[in-house]
Amino acid sequence: QVQLVESGGGLVQPGGSLRLSCAASISILSMNTMGWYRQTPGKQRESVAIISHSGSTSYADPVKGRFTISRDAAKNTVYLQMDSLKPEDKAVYYCYAEYVLSGWQTAWGQGTQVTVSS
Repeated sequence: QVQLVESGGGLVQPGGSLRLSCAASISILSMNTMGWYRQTPGKQRESVAIISHSGSTSYADPVKGRFTISRDAAKNTVYLQMDSLKPEDKAVYYCYAEYVLSGWQTAWGQGTQVTVSS
């Protein structure tokens, strides 16, 4: 029932920046947890950044100090600001949400491609 729409992916040079957006079809304040995951062909999908209902955040070690997850409740949108991008950051990035609506549910975005050239 909940839809997540991602945007902001693209091509950037090493050291550059991108901001990904994830717009939800319901209030993000209804979400228990939201986050960003990424996946490269041949590699398991991995968690990148997570934000809880309380606003607490956590990050995977490879992106600490470079990526920032944030939210704008008025726009029902969660962001991932990516700075100092490296070639190894190249992946498809997915938005994820856990929420309670007629029971416990999860939702995934369709993914947006991030390419870091060298």
